[in-house]
Amino acid sequence: MPKAKSKSRSINPEIVKWGGKLGLPKFNKISDKDFGPAFEAGIKEGLLEMDAIAKNKAKPTFKNTIIALELAENTLSRVSAIFWNRAGAHTNETIQKLERELSPKLSRYGSKVSMNKPLFERIDTLWQKRKKLGLSSEEMRVLERYWKGYVKSGAKLATKQQKQLAKINEQLAGLGTKFGQNMLADEASWVMLLDKNQLQGIPNFLSASMAAVASERGSKGKYAVTLSRSIIEPFLTFSEDRELREKAFKAWISRGENGSDTDNRQLVADILTLRDEKAKLLGYENYAALKLDNTMAKTPGAVNELLNDVWEKARKRAGEEEADLQKLVSAEGKNHPVAPWDWRHYSEKLRAEKFAFSETELKPYFQLENIIAACFDVANRLFGIKIVEKKGIKAYHPDVRCFSVNDKNGKQIATFLGDYFARPSKRSGAWMSAFQSQHKLKTANGTKGQMPIIYNVMNFAKGDPALLSLDDARTLFHEFGHGLHGILSNVTYPSVSGTSVSRDFVELPSQLYEHWLMVPEILSKYAVHGKTGKSLPKNLLKKILAAGTFNSGFQTVEFTSSAIIDMAYHTAGKIEDPMAFETEKLKTLEMPDAITMRHRTPHFGHVFAGDGYSAGYYSYLWSEVLDADAFQAFKETGDPFNKKIAKKLKKHIYSAGGSVDPEKTYKAFRGKMPSTQAMLEGRGLTG
Repeated sequence: MPKAKSKSRSINPEIVKWGGKLGLPKFNKISDKDFGPAFEAGIKEGLLEMDAIAKNKAKPTFKNTIIALELAENTLSRVSAIFWNRAGAHTNETIQKLERELSPKLSRYGSKVSMNKPLFERIDTLWQKRKKLGLSSEEMRVLERYWKGYVKSGAKLATKQQKQLAKINEQLAGLGTKFGQNMLADEASWVMLLDKNQLQGIPNFLSASMAAVASERGSKGKYAVTLSRSIIEPFLTFSEDRELREKAFKAWISRGENGSDTDNRQLVADILTLRDEKAKLLGYENYAALKLDNTMAKTPGAVNELLNDVWEKARKRAGEEEADLQKLVSAEGKNHPVAPWDWRHYSEKLRAEKFAFSETELKPYFQLENIIAACFDVANRLFGIKIVEKKGIKAYHPDVRCFSVNDKNGKQIATFLGDYFARPSKRSGAWMSAFQSQHKLKTANGTKGQMPIIYNVMNFAKGDPALLSLDDARTLFHEFGHGLHGILSNVTYPSVSGTSVSRDFVELPSQLYEHWLMVPEILSKYAVHGKTGKSLPKNLLKKILAAGTFNSGFQTVEFTSSAIIDMAYHTAGKIEDPMAFETEKLKTLEMPDAITMRHRTPHFGHVFAGDGYSAGYYSYLWSEVLDADAFQAFKETGDPFNKKIAKKLKKHIYSAGGSVDPEKTYKAFRGKMPSTQAMLEGRGLTG
């Protein structure tokens, strides 16, 4: 096969050849100005490589076409990995400007590749005679992924339609970037500074974090409420000042709809219109049908059946919870109804009353350092890996910590980075990503295979020690579960490595891993008081476990309403006024007035700041059906670390990546597909 001439010599070589410790890039030798030329070179190099594969005079084979594609675009993938990490976790005006410029360029590049007719003809030739090629099951999955991906990207369309689709994709890329940047701007800019006399009800751990944030923002002596979940949620929980709670809550749910340059409402309308046009151009009834075509759920009908069933049970339970909260309001001599800015506050009081403990009592036992250690210990006990911190390595920010992941023989199998604290340069939320994914192919420089480099990003508040809520601790376990999906990957081909699975399967490893946080022997070992050093008392542990489904109606309504709205948007066709649509749909659902969607439309980044979870937010609930059943496999043995079950879990769930059909690999692990019963029981919604 002819080789494309490399165009990467004119760029900073540190972007392509990573010579840092643990296989990392030397981040301190890569500046913001390096990205523009690197992307330009990567795009040119990628197009040359694609043309070389497409114009190969030899008949198409799996090796000269599919494996060639698997190993192509090295420069582009390297610069992209570093840049998008910086754009999400440590951005600035230069990066954001470049992000806006790059989005349409990369979209045009993607369209050129996916609409390269000679290239698709080679892939299609292999697909049509796939049964005669003697491919392994993994190779068949890889071929299928390429063929379906190209078809869904317009490879079979006429030239005129391809141009139309390319234009739509370019517009969507720009709109998604703008949406995400608007969200970040609203989150980073809003702050409510308080004096000490306005901290009624605020516990010490929270006031310390608020003081630290205020100091960082140049207001020493004040206390800052920000829109970071690690600040806003505990503030809404503990503050006795209802007016301040209302002000903070309204700012939180108004991100993206403030009528300024960062308003996202028109962007949403434009995105939905373009997505509908794209779906119809590709021959689908609607955008949800397009997105669900290669998932476990398969159809919008199957998704809505699950969501509607859960919705009715959750709404009923939330109504019972609201009635209990209203009694507390009345008992305080107040006559206002429970409002969204009241719910967390009074539910915390109700929990303290019902179960005789509060988050204030619980939080000192959840030190960040200990919960990280718990995550690593569980991984060791289940999968035999050991995670060792390596000090003195410069990552992309001073807060970032670097770890070597070793097998039972001490051999390094992966690098893991943890970025745990909130800062203005980081978008909100928590996520896992990779600088590079695992594979076993022989690369151009002669090395066989590639070690995964995985990172987790959080937004916890700093402290001495840094303390987590129980939800924060679950988030840490959740994201490390994603991390393990990348770390433990054991496949041959990059395109099916790690988290490269269907959207409604990707949350299984992460949500499943959360279960081990609540295993009593893990809590008793790692939930240690920050000041006294004493372990979590057994009676408090019993209370936590007894309160496991407390407030589940509220939590499920918050989530499920967002998932239903997401699916409704993407099955409705063209929508002129998304906000009116949201209002009308919630009215039809009989959404409780005292609860808002977990992600209202103007800041629903999962769905509109890119394409990742569009018509896919349901997947958390879909995966929960799987994870509840999967953990049941351990419970049935009476041992949460049963070696036989753990070995099957590693092989079929955490290591298989996308090399096996998700339904097939789940059945290989569990022997059957699950019902919703275990999930509903786990949420306390079966009564």
